[in-house]
Amino acid sequence: MAAEVAQHIVFVPFAAQGHVAPMLHLAHAVAVRGDVSATVAVPDFIHRRMSQYSGEAGAGVALVPIPSSVPDDGGDEPPGPASIVHSMEHHMPAQLEGMLTTQRGIGALRVSCLVVDLLASWAIPVAARCGLPVVGFWVGMLATYRTVAVIPELIGKGFISESDCPYAHEGILLPRDGIDEDHFDKHQDIGDVNILPAKLKLRMKDFPWLVGGGGGGALSQKSRFAFWLQTVDRAKNLRSILVNSFRDEGGDSDRYDPPEGQQILHVGPVLLSDDLKKTTTMWLADETCMGWLDKQSPESVIYVSFGSWAAPIGPDKITGFARGLEASGRPFLWVLKNHPSWRAGLPDRYTEKVDSRGKIISWAPQDDVLQHVAVGCYIMHCGWNSMLEAVRYGVRMICYPISADHFINCAYIINMWEAGIALVSSDQSDVKDCIERVMEGEEGSRLKGKVNELREKIMGGDAVRVAKMSLDLFMEGIKNHDTETGGK
Repeated sequence: MAAEVAQHIVFVPFAAQGHVAPMLHLAHAVAVRGDVSATVAVPDFIHRRMSQYSGEAGAGVALVPIPSSVPDDGGDEPPGPASIVHSMEHHMPAQLEGMLTTQRGIGALRVSCLVVDLLASWAIPVAARCGLPVVGFWVGMLATYRTVAVIPELIGKGFISESDCPYAHEGILLPRDGIDEDHFDKHQDIGDVNILPAKLKLRMKDFPWLVGGGGGGALSQKSRFAFWLQTVDRAKNLRSILVNSFRDEGGDSDRYDPPEGQQILHVGPVLLSDDLKKTTTMWLADETCMGWLDKQSPESVIYVSFGSWAAPIGPDKITGFARGLEASGRPFLWVLKNHPSWRAGLPDRYTEKVDSRGKIISWAPQDDVLQHVAVGCYIMHCGWNSMLEAVRYGVRMICYPISADHFINCAYIINMWEAGIALVSSDQSDVKDCIERVMEGEEGSRLKGKVNELREKIMGGDAVRVAKMSLDLFMEGIKNHDTETGGK
């Protein structure tokens, strides 16, 4: 007779690949314990895409759809943020609550706990209504969570307006559509307000709640600000927040005092474990790139990808990158979605012109690409998952942040860990110059050493032990709650 599963946990990620993949890894890391099963509940359009292009979620992990009412044509462009956020607040809560209150379980399994991506905070009140304990999950650095959690404090000190998104200083609201750089450099540097280390050289404008994603269906600045305020308010009473990062990220970035009674648990290194399934994808990967990489010399290829969620960077910038990659004279693999909004700006007959040493594909099996011996550097948007993958495989980074938390991640890569360099523009000369710096000479060797140091910090024994202890504390909390309530 099979052993009874003592705990069943439902995981609710935000509707983006960069959030679903680490949540699946977390669910698997929990399920491999043996006495736990997991369900990852995703919006239906995510479920359709992943069912089409991905394998099984993993032993002990089920992937189930939540009806969302979000239109999706299944193409290279996912639904826009505005439609997703509207569904999260006005449609999906009732659907999830219905799933959980059918004998308070999913199928025949009684649910013990919800783990909720903080960007999907809509599920926190659902858990409360169902009488279920809930734990938060932050998919990025603790440093980026700090910049969000501090919003109420910044409002209280008058740095920002409670009713809108512009900055305020000494009672003066600055223009909504413009930022006075001199004013902020002088009065509102991040180091001055004691949120993140001054060494990062960040400005207040780099906070993720002020950085838009652009593109069709994007949220307005005011809507983004309201979204983050709501997220912070819902998260403040959570007993635990799991963070997809490692302890001692750098500088004083771990110097965060959570609300009384709340614990922060770093689990990132465990989610990078070799025994976990590779990143699950929502797009069909072009596997022909692997055969192409096999034909290239070791550490000769420039890999270029701006992730799955960031908006198209625009025709002028695409033109600059195209010409810079060509001028570098090196082989390159460029992930560029096969959609007019992404490929507008490619010079005429460009793919034919660079065919002998350049390959452009709509999506890549990124985990396989980054660990390939031919890859020498990664021109990236500084998404947290991509950064972790690059470090895991010892790939040097050229940083070109686009939106969300990219600017903070970039600052850590360059100024704190010194494992990459900044690409200040997409101009042909800047692209070519950065490639030469990273791929050649002393600077390239130094960066390689720094990436390897960072890999040891993230993947080393101490970091993994801390992450496993964090998972143990998380599970212990669930079991204690179940014991106290008699499993009701």
